[in-house]
Amino acid sequence: MSSSAGAPSPRIPATLNLGVVGNCNLAAVIDQAARIVWMCFPRLDGDPAFCSLVGGERLAQGTPDWNGAFGLDLEGGAPASQSYIPNTPVLVTEIAGEAAAFRVTDFCPRFVEYGRMFRPAMVIRIVEPIRGQPRITARIRPRQGYGGKAAEAMRGSHHIRYGLGDRAMRVTTDAAVDLVTGETPFLLTRPLVFILGPDEPLDRPPADVARELLERTLAYWREWSRSLSIPFEWQDVVIRAAITLKLCSYEETGGIVAALTTSIPEYGQGARNWDYRFCWLRDAFFTVQALNRLGATKTLEDFMGYIGNIVAGSADGYLQPLYGLGLEAEIAEREEPALGGYRNLGPVRAGNAAYLQVQNDAYGSVILAMAQSFFDERMLVRGSQATFRQLEMLGRQALARWNQPDAGVWEFRTRAEVHTHSAVMCWAACDRLARIARRLGLVREAGAWAASAAPMREEILRRAWDPRQESFVSTFDGEGIDASLMMLADVDIVDARDPRFIATMRRVEQTLRVGSHVKRYATADDFGEPESAFTICTLWYIESLARIGRADEARDLFEETLGARNHLGLLSEGYHVGTRELWGNFPQTYSMVGLIRCASRLSASWEQAF
Repeated sequence: MSSSAGAPSPRIPATLNLGVVGNCNLAAVIDQAARIVWMCFPRLDGDPAFCSLVGGERLAQGTPDWNGAFGLDLEGGAPASQSYIPNTPVLVTEIAGEAAAFRVTDFCPRFVEYGRMFRPAMVIRIVEPIRGQPRITARIRPRQGYGGKAAEAMRGSHHIRYGLGDRAMRVTTDAAVDLVTGETPFLLTRPLVFILGPDEPLDRPPADVARELLERTLAYWREWSRSLSIPFEWQDVVIRAAITLKLCSYEETGGIVAALTTSIPEYGQGARNWDYRFCWLRDAFFTVQALNRLGATKTLEDFMGYIGNIVAGSADGYLQPLYGLGLEAEIAEREEPALGGYRNLGPVRAGNAAYLQVQNDAYGSVILAMAQSFFDERMLVRGSQATFRQLEMLGRQALARWNQPDAGVWEFRTRAEVHTHSAVMCWAACDRLARIARRLGLVREAGAWAASAAPMREEILRRAWDPRQESFVSTFDGEGIDASLMMLADVDIVDARDPRFIATMRRVEQTLRVGSHVKRYATADDFGEPESAFTICTLWYIESLARIGRADEARDLFEETLGARNHLGLLSEGYHVGTRELWGNFPQTYSMVGLIRCASRLSASWEQAF
């Protein structure tokens, strides 16, 4: 580390050893040096005020890692430890040198106030000396226009206002504002507070505000975690995954992002850099399903409102694969030239052209996500006949589209085929509508939907089976193998002990397994052959092994997969077996869902434990 006064620390190579704090409105991604390296403002899919995670050398401009970041640098110091306060998303990072050390506690306030959830677009940083007299430098360098321009800073008596185009962010602090704005090193002799949020004044001292909000936020999350119905084994894994999934929901509308970041490459120079800060209906289904299994049904209730608004805006029930958090239907994709990319592996994209694709599995995803609301009497917002009529619109789309070409679950951009997974999910849409109708006592509708589902199932199982390979295949009458075939038993179109499913598992092992991990598919796509394993596919494989009776093997592989998590227990989209690194957008809801599903399936029961 540099020992000259005020000099920035040398570059720390970008990794996904990152933590996340949030409150279902705002989220910040923080590295091991306690730098906020990614934070969209004022909501999860906004222009990133802090964007150094994907800034690369293009953004650094001679000041490595600080443009587009908020960091606290210790002369002669280095990251010492980082952990979450148990059962909360409150992150504690310690930076230590030979003579001194300090601690940063980061959180976003969240608790019930006046009968509703208090979750402002705010991050609070509490900075405390823990040994010696640390001499630190605060560097706050937000950007606007996706890194294109520095935020316009204007200092006040106890705050700094940063102009971010059509919005502003205020940092209120009890540190000396002159030393902060001048990036001047100073001795940290007492705890200091930095409150990042809307351009609004505080009515009390920052330390008092931070202390109260921290106590109430800790109490909220501890109670929320205490209410989860967790498995006996791997409890910490499940709780951390559940909290992380919750942080990826946008409570204002009920939408759920697939990940908090954009353009972290799947691996290397393949240009597989996508923006995941939107609500994929498929991903949202898996998130809702996982939280439902833990008893955290509030996310489903919020998602019901989100879907209700989307369906109400569709004349015939047609669904895009994804929508914006504010129900936006148009999500134009563009490249952001000011940002060089994670490890300089651009491009950095905002928006996602997949919204223009036809992906026919969306209808089954939505209906499967909503189905529990008709059966779970714990829920405050229950499925009704009116809800069922909305879902029937989606079912009619599924019935019309189940055997039509689409881009598929893997979102191929240059080809369309009749994908087995999409057909299966359309069948699931009709099958679940029949079950829901029976629950509601709608005899005629139940019979009609069951009659529609039966021939679909027969045709799918015939055309998706390849007798030469003795395996189900990715497309009707095709030959390819992909990991989504492992979901056939999950949606109950075949039994896990069906010889055809077991044979398909063997084929998946032969073609997609690399070491202890599993790829989506092994053939070339629009960008060549995938180089990294897809973590959710590995977890689907583990779950499927348990289903077919290979539970001991599944447990061993699950333990290996847990070793791929970062130091805080979080996962991104993918994993490169050769380099043993996480790649892809972070944190990935798919991956965190898989941890919950596998732990729940593999764990010994509570009854067996005592």
